[in-house]
Amino acid sequence: MLMQPHILSETLSRVAVGLARLKGMNDAAAAPENGYELQFDEWDWEVGVGIYGLIRHAEAVGDKSLMEAISRWYDWQIGRGLPPRQVNSSSPMLPLAVLIDHVDRPDFEALVKDWADWLMTKLARTEDGGFQHVVKERMNDGELWDDTLFMTCLFLARAGQRFGRQDWIEEAFYQFMVHERFLADPVTGLWYHGWTFNGRHNFANAFWARGNSWITVAIPELFSLVKQVPEHLKRHLTSVLSAQVRTLAQHQRPNGMFCTLVCDPHSPEETSATAGIAYGILRGIDLGILDEDLKPVARRALAAVLERIDETGIVLEVSDGTPMGHTLDFYRQIPNVPAPYGQALVMLLLVRVMAEKDGLEG
Repeated sequence: MLMQPHILSETLSRVAVGLARLKGMNDAAAAPENGYELQFDEWDWEVGVGIYGLIRHAEAVGDKSLMEAISRWYDWQIGRGLPPRQVNSSSPMLPLAVLIDHVDRPDFEALVKDWADWLMTKLARTEDGGFQHVVKERMNDGELWDDTLFMTCLFLARAGQRFGRQDWIEEAFYQFMVHERFLADPVTGLWYHGWTFNGRHNFANAFWARGNSWITVAIPELFSLVKQVPEHLKRHLTSVLSAQVRTLAQHQRPNGMFCTLVCDPHSPEETSATAGIAYGILRGIDLGILDEDLKPVARRALAAVLERIDETGIVLEVSDGTPMGHTLDFYRQIPNVPAPYGQALVMLLLVRVMAEKDGLEG
């Protein structure tokens, strides 16, 4: 299995170009001719995750021109008017909260502060003070989704760290706890897609793979974004992550992939979840919160992901955005599309692997 640095670097560049080609979900255009320009039209969660992967790549290689391209995308979006604030439209704020370390833009800083304050004071809450998963299509009254932790709470934690707002950091910590209470299965350690207080159930009881990958990524990212995580919380979330990953490893397919429904080998294999799980495992190992013996899981996943990138840099077998399903068949029938989050999760994985001396050779 060839995983030399030059191959990984070339693949990463192709995936980054693939991200630039996306104008919308399932809408890939020709690559821009004059330098790198992001073309994605909508400010929402899909591109927010995408730009987070892109900015971490830019940081890793010290690419100032890429930082400038990201900054131009934010200028374009802010200039045309941002959409109403909700959980998913908060996703682009996480990379913006990173970008402000690299550009002198007081207006960007002001937006980060204002949006974080909005999450604290204006976002709808469920029972127990959880962030209700409000999206552009619906309010999702009384609902907690596992997506929320990546889309809002990592941003809130990052903003709190950046501006010395311990109350923002503490709120992010609390949201991890309340979501874990209602979404993490104590038997398997896997996470359900959602919970509703209106009926008090987990909908289809779906262990949705990409939803689980948001958690596998989010817990190590939280530890990376905040300098001081209380020891009791770190111990608890470490146990939560370890239990989840151990079960995920048991359900990895022989070819390295994970299925859309983690425990259903007959559901479609899904690349974005596979990349996210692999990245989260490696970051957990880096931080000493996951065991080294999990590295082969990430290695097999990496090999599978590399086989699912086409010559133009588009990541294949990525399932479409997924609202809450009320039956397991709903998840089995989600179509595949070119999507920024697929590009991003693969980019995060490749950036992390390239930082490792052995390149996960195996």
